[in-house]
Amino acid sequence: MHVPGLLQIEEYARAVFAAVLPALSRLEVELRVAHRIARQQVFDRPESLPYVAYVHEAALRMPYGGGEVTRRQLEHLAERSEHDTIDVRVIPTSVGGFPGAGHALLYANGAVPQLDTVQLDSAHGPEFTGAEAQLTKYRAHLDWMDDAALPTAASRDLIRSVVREF
Repeated sequence: MHVPGLLQIEEYARAVFAAVLPALSRLEVELRVAHRIARQQVFDRPESLPYVAYVHEAALRMPYGGGEVTRRQLEHLAERSEHDTIDVRVIPTSVGGFPGAGHALLYANGAVPQLDTVQLDSAHGPEFTGAEAQLTKYRAHLDWMDDAALPTAASRDLIRSVVREF
């Protein structure tokens, strides 16, 4: 229900972390925001790895931090989607419900599939799994999202149309 952490602006991330129960202390929110923003440096490397983000259309419309913050977040998302190694794909609401709705995940893969890792984000922090049965499940999940998502250019167009609503 929110933009992936690697593509969040600071104010938006702060609003996401402020909306958890039990409430985090101000210090804990700021530490998490700082960590989230620092992780984004991975995109600034000369040879950054490819990154595909699937975002549900409903997440584009959730006003974390209010309308102005959300507008700036969506503009940032559209800008980042123009980066050579960043592919942002929107799953439109017209597809209805989908597997894993409401769960944020990061699937990190490499040359040796048995070493792939899935990170699940939750209010109490990240959880990691690398068990083959779980990896198979999440690969199927990503395949489903890939089939359901709009192409990159159409996703960017949809993001920009939602920006105009804020």
